[in-house]
Amino acid sequence: MNASQLANQLPGYEPTNNKPTENPSIMTRATITGLGTARGHKVITNHDLAQTLDTSNEWIVERTGIHERRIGGSCLELSTQAARTALEQAQVPPADLNLIICSTCTPDQVFPAVSNRIQHELGANCGAFDLNAACSGFTYAVSIAEAQIAAGMNKVLVIGVDTLSRFTDWNDRTTAVLFGDGAGAVVVEKTQNPDKGILSTYLGSEGRFADLLSCDFGNYLQMDGKEVFRQAVRVMVSASQKVLAEAGLTSADVDVVVPHQANVRIIESAMKRLQIPLEKAATVLATTGNTSSASIPLAMGAAITDGFISDNKLVLLVGFGAGMSVAAALIRWGQ
Repeated sequence: MNASQLANQLPGYEPTNNKPTENPSIMTRATITGLGTARGHKVITNHDLAQTLDTSNEWIVERTGIHERRIGGSCLELSTQAARTALEQAQVPPADLNLIICSTCTPDQVFPAVSNRIQHELGANCGAFDLNAACSGFTYAVSIAEAQIAAGMNKVLVIGVDTLSRFTDWNDRTTAVLFGDGAGAVVVEKTQNPDKGILSTYLGSEGRFADLLSCDFGNYLQMDGKEVFRQAVRVMVSASQKVLAEAGLTSADVDVVVPHQANVRIIESAMKRLQIPLEKAATVLATTGNTSSASIPLAMGAAITDGFISDNKLVLLVGFGAGMSVAAALIRWGQ
């Protein structure tokens, strides 16, 4: 009896040639099929801050581009709200999820992870973990979701959420004017359309700049604003150029840039260096402030609603954050 005959007698054995095989010519990609957002409950305007701080609406707008921000709500509450909208839009039941990734640097507890509670609230039955890459965390999570899709998963829920108001010194005008609370979620699914989906991603870290923006246990966040500005523009440009080069494209091909919403001057400087017209940048900074991990999905959501992001558009996500972390993703929009 040869090996083939022996194998045929093993329980459960099926000859290899009887198994369906994927067409190797069809490329599996990951694409975004649903998006949802949530913002803090309370609106704090620049005029409100001017009542208690040595500042003014004009001073804040000129230096940041922010007119108001929203605060309030837990990471769990905001995340669950955004996630339910994203799942409904994608027509994906929570039970079909293979993984939940929650990007946050302001979890409701030290542990367990926010993602564990989100998984329970949604009624999902899958793995879940938190990721902390600060303001670039959402794009980090999208890259990880794309890798999991390539490894065989079908549906991954990615959430970016932060409640920075809990770590902000509201008596410090250099930071109090900047930050807000919010969440954004996307469903990332497998697609075999080779022309759509995530084309390339880049993840980076420059730990020598870790002290430029930090928050110790029990303290408020601290920031060297001028140096953060300088390094942020540099890493945003570099990360963007890397994902474009990997995809064999140039900045001239980009239809929409969704940058981290930290400061309008940073966005303007990065767009200028990339030689991409400023009108191609999707922004919600004026009404949200800096919402860290939530800022890119919040801006994406508004851009989709406004028709700014639509089918077949080439969309560049790029963020930077404490660490200094940086991430970029290039997406050909559509399913």
